[in-house]
Amino acid sequence: MTKYLLEQQESERLYFRKVLPSDFEAWLPFYHDPESTRHWNGIPIEPKRACQEQFDRIFERYEKQLGGMNALIFKESQEMVGLCGLLIQTVDEQQELEIGYSILTKYRQQGFAIEAAKACKNYAFERRLASSLISIIHINNVASQKVALKNGMHKTKQTIYKDNPVYIYSIAAPQSL
Repeated sequence: MTKYLLEQQESERLYFRKVLPSDFEAWLPFYHDPESTRHWNGIPIEPKRACQEQFDRIFERYEKQLGGMNALIFKESQEMVGLCGLLIQTVDEQQELEIGYSILTKYRQQGFAIEAAKACKNYAFERRLASSLISIIHINNVASQKVALKNGMHKTKQTIYKDNPVYIYSIAAPQSL
C-alpha cells in the first residue's frame, strides 16, 4: 500500500479504494461525455483509448509509488461516482503533491468532488505527507476551480502544464500540525 492512497478511508457518503482493472467499464462513460475532456488538450478522441491511457497511468503510479487516484464509491448505491487522489506531480520543475478529482457526469453538481477533495486534503495533512498541496486546473475549467476554492485553496499562479494553460491552486498545511 502506498502512503498516498486513501485505501479503506471514507467520508460521509463515499468509500475510497484502489482503482481496479474491472472499473474500466464503470469509468468509460466519463470519456463519452465531451464536457469531461473539453478543457484538456492531448486526450485521445476515442473514449476507450482515452480511458485505457488513464488506467495505464493510474496503475503505473501505483507501481512507482507516485500516489494515484482512488475509486470513489457511493455508499448508498455501491456505484463508482468518480476518481480522486493525491498525485506526485512536477510543475515548473518543482515536485508537488496534487489533489486531483474527476466525477462521472451523472454524479456532478452533488458535492462529491468537494467531499472527496477535502478528504484527500485532510488525509495528507494529518499524515504530514506534504507542507502544502496543489490542484492543477485548466484556466477554463470553472467548476474545478470552484471545488479548489471550497477546499480552502487559493489561485497562486498561472503556468503551462502538459501543453495546457493552467492555474495552480494551493493550500499550506495548518500550523498546528
